Amino acid sequence: MICIDLEASGLARESYPIEVAWKCSETGEHDSFLIDPTSVADWTFWDDFASELHCIPFAKLEAEGVSVKEAAERLNRSLDGCEIISDAVEYDSFWLGRLFKAAGIEPTFELKGLERVLSSEERIQYQLISRAQFRRHRALPDVEHLLAAIAAAQAGSTPA
Repeated sequence: MICIDLEASGLARESYPIEVAWKCSETGEHDSFLIDPTSVADWTFWDDFASELHCIPFAKLEAEGVSVKEAAERLNRSLDGCEIISDAVEYDSFWLGRLFKAAGIEPTFELKGLERVLSSEERIQYQLISRAQFRRHRALPDVEHLLAAIAAAQAGSTPA
């Protein structure tokens, strides 16, 4: 199972992805990277509250982020043909859509929600577990918490 998490410039319609991470539960293979919003002319929205949550300064995105084209190509190269699990499929779908549209290419993987890997009872358990987790709102630690919470929900236990 491969899970994904995105951090964004905010939650508004004008928001865009600024960090992406994915990880495979079976192999441990993963990737995480920042996205440079200045690589897209109309990506100017910046929510100070969101910035406080993820603690990623705009200057860091400019200095260390990859272009949207490189980000989309990198995701397609790594995740080609795969089903990717998100615990916030509506948000992540929106932000991935913005990323791929700005890059001018189509994703070669499918984004799915928790219902793809958890029964309705397990999703209730997942919600209880994930609410108890401390998430830093950085993409890779959040995707690792997501994988742990899914595993715990499937096992009917609480993650360590």
